[in-house]
Amino acid sequence: MADPQPGPHLAIERIYLRDASFESPRAPGVFEATWTPQVQVDINSRSSRIDEARHEVVLTLTLKARIDDEVAMIVELQQAGVFRLEGMDDAMTQQALAVACPNVLFPYAREAVDALVTKGAFPPFMLAPISFDALYAEAKRRQAAQEPVQGNDGVVN
Repeated sequence: MADPQPGPHLAIERIYLRDASFESPRAPGVFEATWTPQVQVDINSRSSRIDEARHEVVLTLTLKARIDDEVAMIVELQQAGVFRLEGMDDAMTQQALAVACPNVLFPYAREAVDALVTKGAFPPFMLAPISFDALYAEAKRRQAAQEPVQGNDGVVN
């Protein structure tokens, strides 16, 4: 009897900090101000194929905290991982790279941001959870709204 076909499989090969930067342009004066910052967080992910089954996924976070419209601190971080994806079609691979892999990387990035912030002598900072499923669905919705859909007959609808 033949072995059954294996189903979709995602394996983590390595998780690593690719790049990190911390700036406190107003130090040491910033520590005298009341700490009520306006915080802006930008998050992006990208992936690149290493070989047939392995992909690098990089989760990039940029955090800017402002007090009185002046930048108090900036954290830029790239948390990355190498993932092996097998038994997936193109759509499943795309979704795994955009949702499952960033979900794995996010807790590491969250901890690294908090560590950088506290080492900069600021209060601890825990990023709120992020729904990569919702971000992926929104990106797909926007892509569908912007691009004409080509039917099976080759005619653009």
